[in-house]
Amino acid sequence: MILPEQITKRSGAIVPFNRDRITNAIYRAAVAVGGRDRALAEQLADQVVAMIARDFGPAGIPTVEDVQNIVEKVLIENGHAKTAKAYILYREERAQRRAERDRRETQAQESVPWRKLWEVLNWAVDHDLHTIDRLNARLARGEWVDIVRESDAAYQHDIEQAAEQIVARREQIRVAIVAGPSSSGKTTTTTKLSLLLKDMGLSLVPLTVDNYFFDLELHPKDEHGDYDYETPQALDLELISQHLAALVAGERVMLPFYDFKTGRQHRDHTPMQLHANEIILIDSLHGLYAPMTADVPSEFKFRLYIEPMLQMKDQGGTFVRWTDLRLMRRMERDASHRAYDRQQTLEHWHYVRSSELRNIVPYINTADAIVNSALPYELPVMRRRLIASFARWAVQYDHDPLREDAADRAKRVYALLAQVGEPGPEEDIPGDSLLREFIGGSIYAY
Repeated sequence: MILPEQITKRSGAIVPFNRDRITNAIYRAAVAVGGRDRALAEQLADQVVAMIARDFGPAGIPTVEDVQNIVEKVLIENGHAKTAKAYILYREERAQRRAERDRRETQAQESVPWRKLWEVLNWAVDHDLHTIDRLNARLARGEWVDIVRESDAAYQHDIEQAAEQIVARREQIRVAIVAGPSSSGKTTTTTKLSLLLKDMGLSLVPLTVDNYFFDLELHPKDEHGDYDYETPQALDLELISQHLAALVAGERVMLPFYDFKTGRQHRDHTPMQLHANEIILIDSLHGLYAPMTADVPSEFKFRLYIEPMLQMKDQGGTFVRWTDLRLMRRMERDASHRAYDRQQTLEHWHYVRSSELRNIVPYINTADAIVNSALPYELPVMRRRLIASFARWAVQYDHDPLREDAADRAKRVYALLAQVGEPGPEEDIPGDSLLREFIGGSIYAY
């Protein structure tokens, strides 16, 4: 069997044919409906590949649509109707997002209540930080320390309000959830919230949902072949929900433990039981995803959503995109704490963002409280640290059909950072600042 060597993307670009992407797509669709048989996904991919070879031969160049049509045909003919439906729905969802490409990056903004957005914008105007030009003017006047202090105070105020809401419902709440997309600041927010509640007589007991990851071999992969920890289906959601319900009922449960070195989950590893004045704490990307806490009645839950909701316009009159702030944060965090190359973060970000739009953004309106983690002073800091890299990537990825998303983001972020003035000394950023979670030097242990 001789396969085509190339495939035509929807943009018209011709790129190398990659069989693994077919396997990954089939497996991801199966996982979405509860299946985790990777060997079966491989067998079905073999059938798809055989049809492609038969229909196009070694010299033919199928399109992405051709391949997807064949995948649907093979799934249905082999009796996998549910998987086929999940694949078709995902395919349609992707098509809709492509048709609304400019709009999709603003979906998070549109999901946040207007009252919250107005509060953030009003604060920005009051502090003369609602445009990059106004930020630069304050920097030029030597107000760097003031900007840091004012920004941190606004973020702290949001957390204090959330803590007060929890205390007001202390007789009911048994599970507190801190949720938000990648690099929104969940870890620092969780730490600060825990300290506040401790002072108010409550104790948060963490339940680490990372221990509920399925074995690595059962994980779906992204389109580049990387194991996907971003999707909620990478977690044993049913077991999480069962354990939470048992804990809320006062029962003793044995939690699993996930060994990231071996990629294996060990069941019945750690005992846990809830005591008086204790509230279970969940810090998770997918804390608002309904199946994770389906067995816990709503009145027992407090759901907090965190997002850097910067209300600042660039010199062209366009609001700075929140996802770009988080991208830069994650670059710095992963480079500092996880030995992960910044360029790899850029290349992978489109997949992170796609998962957020499917599994996080639609649930923002279920939150009981929303914390704005945007710090206007982080833009100058990121300018100093990253502008040279983004300038290089903007050139490197230009006209690369396999990295269109990376090229678009690199160009946009470079243009943004080029407008921003120089920051003051990073030593002026306090150790309890949320930004320290990403650039290092925090007083908190992460």
